[in-house]
Amino acid sequence: MSHADTEQPRERADEPPVRVTIVLPCFNEEDHVVDEVKRICSAMDTSGYGYELIAVDDASADGTLDRLREVEHLFPHMRVVAFGHNGGAGTVRRIGSQRARGEFVVWTDADMSYPNERIPELVAMLEADPEIDQVVGARTQEMGTHKALRVPAKWVIRKIAERLTNTPIPDLNSGLRVFRRDVARPYLRLLPPGFSCVTTITLAFLSNQHQLRYVPIEYAKRAGTSKFHFVSDAYRYILQVLRMVMYFNPLKVLMPPALWLLGIGAAKLVFDQVRNLFYLPSNTVFILMTGLLLTAIALLADLIVRSREHS
Repeated sequence: MSHADTEQPRERADEPPVRVTIVLPCFNEEDHVVDEVKRICSAMDTSGYGYELIAVDDASADGTLDRLREVEHLFPHMRVVAFGHNGGAGTVRRIGSQRARGEFVVWTDADMSYPNERIPELVAMLEADPEIDQVVGARTQEMGTHKALRVPAKWVIRKIAERLTNTPIPDLNSGLRVFRRDVARPYLRLLPPGFSCVTTITLAFLSNQHQLRYVPIEYAKRAGTSKFHFVSDAYRYILQVLRMVMYFNPLKVLMPPALWLLGIGAAKLVFDQVRNLFYLPSNTVFILMTGLLLTAIALLADLIVRSREHS
């Protein structure tokens, strides 16, 4: 993938050093992207933090890039990056985070749905507590499309994630968050290209015992057209939750069904012997063997994870 504008801007001598990098994915946001940039820069200009805003046009089909170029000179802390073809929000956030100069990296959206004027507040929370590695804006209401389907589906996915990580998660896929760049850097390569990148960074931190703080935020109806597709994106969210927990703690995913199969197989074996001594049905053998194979795979996967951690 080719990207334009890769040069790092020089810092002026009278400006504070860059401590905060804000990564802003922009895809078909021409009607409101300038308003969002104004809101972010206005909040950061009065915060006292040195910052940079990396506004990435993800090969928009409308005039988003043109609008950003038109106002680029008005916002000296903004750097516009243009992708040659659409890479997805996860790709934007990964590359933006890798290029970040600030010790604190902020992810947010350009659709006017998140209270981006609160970014300095979230950064200050992270800065004030060295025990915390990520601050997440936890939405207090759901304003997206397909609300009747999204709310229960996201609740189920969140409960699966909580069960697999043994951690309460008020908002699994909030798009507004700030984290320490150096802590997140090893996990950036794991980010998928789509919306589930926010779920990935949450689970990566939780699975490695990094502390997260959740801050309640208001969530407005997004401007423009939603890019969320319920069936495909919900399916990807579930797969990403399982993939991430498998990557860091495969026993959490594989051992419960393995033990269930072994338990069912053992109970059926006893029942079969009581009913007909020395008779072993093929389905009983199949259940037991499946349980044993899954147990072996779980232990082997766990061994691979442990060896990777010490390599």
